Amino acid sequence: MIADLYIRVSTDEQAEKGYSQRNQEEVLRKYCDLNFIEIRSVIFEDHSAKTFDRPQWKKFLLNLKKHKNKTNLVLFTKWDRFSRNAGDAYQMISVLRKQGVEPQAIEQPLDLSVPENKMMLAFYLAAPEVENDRRALNTFHGMRRARKEGRYMGIAPAGYINRVKQDGTKYIAFDEPEASILKWAFEELSRGIFNTEQVLHMAKEKGLKAGKNHFWRAIRNPLYCGKIAVPKHKDEEFMYVKGQHEALISEVLFYKVQDILDGRSKKYLPKVVAAKPFPLRGFFKCPDCDKILTGSISKGRHKYYPYYHCSAGCKFRINSDMANEVFINYLKQYVPIPEIKSLYTSLLCEVYKEQTKDVFEERNKVIAQLKDYENRMAHARDLLLSKDIEASDYREMKSDYGDIIQRLELKLTGLEKDSKDVEKLLNNGVENLLKLNECYDIGNWIESRHLIGSIFPENFTILKNEFRTARVNEVVALIYVINSVLSLNKKGTKKNFSSLSRQVAGTGLEPVTFGL
Repeated sequence: MIADLYIRVSTDEQAEKGYSQRNQEEVLRKYCDLNFIEIRSVIFEDHSAKTFDRPQWKKFLLNLKKHKNKTNLVLFTKWDRFSRNAGDAYQMISVLRKQGVEPQAIEQPLDLSVPENKMMLAFYLAAPEVENDRRALNTFHGMRRARKEGRYMGIAPAGYINRVKQDGTKYIAFDEPEASILKWAFEELSRGIFNTEQVLHMAKEKGLKAGKNHFWRAIRNPLYCGKIAVPKHKDEEFMYVKGQHEALISEVLFYKVQDILDGRSKKYLPKVVAAKPFPLRGFFKCPDCDKILTGSISKGRHKYYPYYHCSAGCKFRINSDMANEVFINYLKQYVPIPEIKSLYTSLLCEVYKEQTKDVFEERNKVIAQLKDYENRMAHARDLLLSKDIEASDYREMKSDYGDIIQRLELKLTGLEKDSKDVEKLLNNGVENLLKLNECYDIGNWIESRHLIGSIFPENFTILKNEFRTARVNEVVALIYVINSVLSLNKKGTKKNFSSLSRQVAGTGLEPVTFGL
């Protein structure tokens, strides 16, 4: 009798059960010596037995076809060394028998010519398969339980790093400087001035290593605002739970970015990179059709000429240099007078206090919406209990209403949040406004677009060399009012400065715009 010895072990088995290759080889060789079996070759395999898609086994089958009738047996210690899948095992046994080779496990010997022994073979093969399935199921439920408890499973995402506590508990922590860069990216996207590609480009310049796909997944991942996703399983719906890790950003900021990316926000997200000579690109709209203007350079007889023009079929276009000049001249009227910086700050504080009363109206509006959707949820539960709707319909309504309620609660939290040090913010804002011309004239295109987005909340246009916009940042608008009054005072007109705050439309001041 001539035999080939098949020795298979996977890494986890060797670590957990001691199925070392040396031990298997020793046992098989001893068996062959006792039974006077000649050994033709020894095949070592380090691969899973779930399928026969194994490198060394494939080579073994090719060798059998090339050297038919050169061996009678293929020996292994147990049937789970041969396979852990009953269906694949029966098929492979048939393949081996066609080559004149009989498979045999020396510690679980079976005479397969006896039909009843196939029942024992099925047991030997099924037992490891059941063990594998049970282990996989236990792992799945263990990981799901960990997610429900708020633990992050797997390799840490960008901005985080895997850590282990002294007691062996695994967790994720901030990975600097990548975490700070990602936080900056979220804040930049929330402003709606640059698109994702532009923000990614700037983040990479700051040192971010994530690629385009990784970055897109990151800015969509609620993990960064402290949530862990628990996937849907059987009767359990998909849900988010509070994570045990430290959140990089607030939920308010995360959902603000999501609204902008999904187009639910009024903020415009530019589609193209804007650079000189087109710093207004993305903010500049067509006066005829209100579409956003694009920019291109035309070749003249002696030089190139940059133009803003409409791509929606209109014939409107304007020389870029001329448009930029009109914009700069318009901008100059909002530069504060340096000598009376303290006056600006005190008046702006007064306006802020007057106009934040709108926040209370917004708060009451959100509370009313919350109550409405909570009543809808309660009504849906009543319909389910009275069997007027199916359970699937209720789950769908619960999911939709739950998402809306969560967003409203977050909005309410943001409205009720304590006010920041407004006076300090205003001082910094006025200080930056004093550098308005300098920032636009000598600043780079990134700084220029920050400036434009801060001053003009809505898109503007230029018609007949006149700058036109629907609205200007309220802080900057009040600066203009103060400058106008001071100009009148120089001509001998007296004015009570305490009334200036009432000359600005009460649309609400936003402290985030003070960092101009």
